[in-house]
Amino acid sequence: MNRRLALLVLPLLLAVAGCTADNAGDEPAPRPAAGERPSPFRDCATLGTAPTAAATPGSGTKTPGTTAPAAGGQALPELTLSCFTGGAPVALRSVAGPAVINVWASWCPPCRKELPAFQRLSQRTTGQLQVVGVNSRDSRSGAQSIGEDFGVRFPILVDQGEALQRELKRNAIPLTLFVDADGRIRHIDATGALDDAQLAKLVRQHLGLTVPA
Repeated sequence: MNRRLALLVLPLLLAVAGCTADNAGDEPAPRPAAGERPSPFRDCATLGTAPTAAATPGSGTKTPGTTAPAAGGQALPELTLSCFTGGAPVALRSVAGPAVINVWASWCPPCRKELPAFQRLSQRTTGQLQVVGVNSRDSRSGAQSIGEDFGVRFPILVDQGEALQRELKRNAIPLTLFVDADGRIRHIDATGALDDAQLAKLVRQHLGLTVPA
């Protein structure tokens, strides 16, 4: 009874600007079992293939008056994560940019608030960039329910040990990485729930791409 009450009260105690997993996600996210309902998320098979526009030199929708980000930036951590839908594990550095990588969990209120905006970003930028989720310290059933309820369809990697956050020296989520076509992190956002306008601005500012309305 005490454990059940704690799980009900936990979301109210989490910070508005971000969530930590000190007391959350006790249940691991196992591989899908036989007879389990289908995952709402896309598989991870195409994550190593660059978006169509990025793969064609000189193509893509660049923001007028902007240039590509300057050289530099931090490389993605050398981690291998499982895919929510199963299949071969994915080396994070093999994710072909430009990409927006969002770290989230179902027990995190700002994560739930912003996920629909990331789904819309994925739909509006097909062929320009990849939107990828990293489900952190969560239960499989919780993540699955959020995907179904909010219509989240982009690929989801699973990081139950918070390895990515440790590598980036970041504790709270949501956490969003803006990765260029060379696989370099141009910006890490940890300001809380992002909306459509903020995402479009960050993509334009750090990746030099216009998000169609």
